[in-house]
Amino acid sequence: MNYQGSHLGFSQLLDAWEKRSAENSDLLPTSITIHKPDQIKLQALAEMYQLPADEIAAHLLNIALETLEAEMPYVPGPEVIRVEEGNEIFEDIGPMPRYLEIQRQIREKLES
Repeated sequence: MNYQGSHLGFSQLLDAWEKRSAENSDLLPTSITIHKPDQIKLQALAEMYQLPADEIAAHLLNIALETLEAEMPYVPGPEVIRVEEGNEIFEDIGPMPRYLEIQRQIREKLES
């Protein structure tokens, strides 16, 4: 972000910094292997938006994971877990409950 010569007031600048700080507050360093064409695309985005490539990668990965989670199939099981507006809601026996449980276990390890 280049604020030189812009007409942003200090409060707008501070707001932008606060937003960026909040977005990056839980970033963890990690090492991944990616394909060369993807590295080129990532570097191009970093140069284009004048942001660190690892920050761009973190945001892209976050969006990809959110999309994947939204598309994870719900597989109704035999057990009714609640009734909402007269409709029976069955337990999910698809991949989501296991995925969430593994996330919980990993989160506990990271926080201890």
